[in-house]
Amino acid sequence: MKNRFQDLTSIDFYQNRKQVKWLLVLVSLTIGAGSIWYTNSLVEELRDRERRQIELLSSALEYAASTAENLTFINQEIIQQNYSIPIIMVDGQGAPIEFRNIAFKKNATAADSSKTLELELIEMKAEYEPILLQEADIHVYYRNSELLLNLKYYPYIQLAVILIFGALAYMLFNQSKIAEQNRVWAGLTKETAHQLGTPIASLMAWIDYLRNSPVWEENKEIISEMDKDVVKLRMVTERFSSIGSKPVIQAENLYQVIEETINYLRPRISTKVDLSIKADSRDLDAMMNKPLLEWVVENICKNAVDAMKGKGSITIELLQDSDKFVIVDITDTGKGMEKKMYRRVFNPGFSTKQRGWGLGLTLAKRIIESYHGGKIFVKNSELGGGTTFRIILHSTLEGAEQFVTEGILEY
Repeated sequence: MKNRFQDLTSIDFYQNRKQVKWLLVLVSLTIGAGSIWYTNSLVEELRDRERRQIELLSSALEYAASTAENLTFINQEIIQQNYSIPIIMVDGQGAPIEFRNIAFKKNATAADSSKTLELELIEMKAEYEPILLQEADIHVYYRNSELLLNLKYYPYIQLAVILIFGALAYMLFNQSKIAEQNRVWAGLTKETAHQLGTPIASLMAWIDYLRNSPVWEENKEIISEMDKDVVKLRMVTERFSSIGSKPVIQAENLYQVIEETINYLRPRISTKVDLSIKADSRDLDAMMNKPLLEWVVENICKNAVDAMKGKGSITIELLQDSDKFVIVDITDTGKGMEKKMYRRVFNPGFSTKQRGWGLGLTLAKRIIESYHGGKIFVKNSELGGGTTFRIILHSTLEGAEQFVTEGILEY
């Protein structure tokens, strides 16, 4: 029993949430189908019971028509006790002579009542064969009672209510989960930025000390590279701090930002990887938080280097799509991926590498869509033919603010 419980708790519901979702749908449909089947069984039983009740009623009427004995008991206890089943008795010429449990309009005229009986009779003829009273040449027509009709449609109404309730519960749960994730993200990033602050300040002090020491001239190049890395660490701290709070979004020269990012990456990745930029214009502006956008581009490029195993080319193409949007396409010559993986690569924990937490593209998606009001997705990919990631950014602050407010991106 303990081992079974451990197996259940060890299931990664997040990674397998699609299968869990379909399992829940299957269970719901099974429960719904079972409810419908059981209710239909009850409906069939009640239908047979009402049929037997009408047959008993008809037999009582026929007996009453064929005897002159005291029939008070039959009339009071059988004929008059039908309070639910609508019936109409017609003579040999088809004219109604008696009816029970027929609903007429309030203050209906004789013509209206006659029309109601005619319509009810048509419905009864379509539903069941009449019961013939041979002695009196009378036909007894009837239809299902309102109780039987309500019971017949009850499971479908019940299933619809369950589905609506389930959908609302799922939406509320999903929103609650997103809010909780946001608080976790904010708390982790703020704590990370805080923890990095002290060692970075210490490293900056040591570099200043080395600049003023006798070893400066002999190790100028090494110390300069160390200084660049410290500056980079400060930028990383700023990025985490920005994720933990509302980042400042402003217009920046997109070409210049991408060029600075590439210049930083070149000496820190394999020399067999060629990084290049193509642009419609060097004057493209986009609404962004510069440190965060650089982080996104770095993550995608580093993933591309891993996909190419340190050998190939990465091309970053900048396009002015319209007055509203600017596009950044990052294309590599790596191993590519199947189409079913396009969405999964952005899931937290998804990684094809043995090392790493699989959060790079998750962070990239959060940065672009939650903070910039843009869009990031896999534009296309071929196995053995490389992958293209597309980033869509707003050209104006109004567009980005509208997305964050309304939660939509028209593209």
